[in-house]
Amino acid sequence: MTSILAVSGSPSVNSRTELLVEQAVERLSVTGFDAGHLKVRELPAAELLSGRSDSPALRAAAEQIAAADGLIVATPVYKASYTGLLKAFLDLLPQSGLAGKTVLPLATGGSLAHVLTIDYALRPVLSALGARHVVAGSFLLDSHVEPLPGGGAQLRPEAELRLFDVVDEFIQSLPSHVHGAATPASRSH
Repeated sequence: MTSILAVSGSPSVNSRTELLVEQAVERLSVTGFDAGHLKVRELPAAELLSGRSDSPALRAAAEQIAAADGLIVATPVYKASYTGLLKAFLDLLPQSGLAGKTVLPLATGGSLAHVLTIDYALRPVLSALGARHVVAGSFLLDSHVEPLPGGGAQLRPEAELRLFDVVDEFIQSLPSHVHGAATPASRSH
């Protein structure tokens, strides 16, 4: 079964980015993928910030990335870029840590002023780490992701459609030898 790992770089426990990632992971799971979610904020902070790549927890996270066929890399936008937490984690990966991987970047932010963050901040780092293919990705406004009282999120219809479209494009961009799920054309939104 094709393995997809979502990596979210939000430091917040009440993260809209993580809620968005959960929607993407659910979409992948129901279409036949083994999809998991690594929340960087749950890694040991002292080890992460001191760059201790020999830490068992950080080594295990890097192994999860190495084992995945594809990655989702998600971040809120702070100061016109991805989070420092995500940067600290990506810096611990080997130079070719994303070699052969198809990567879907996702970003959330409070204003459309940050819409280019994926292309000008995140995509270069993902490419420098050797990603085989970084798909177009998607930026969604925080206001389009509404937390639900019992957990989970409700996306505005246009945001849900955009998310599902980029997830479907991501699926189609995975190397053909790892396709094991239904094609997007055979599913409905």
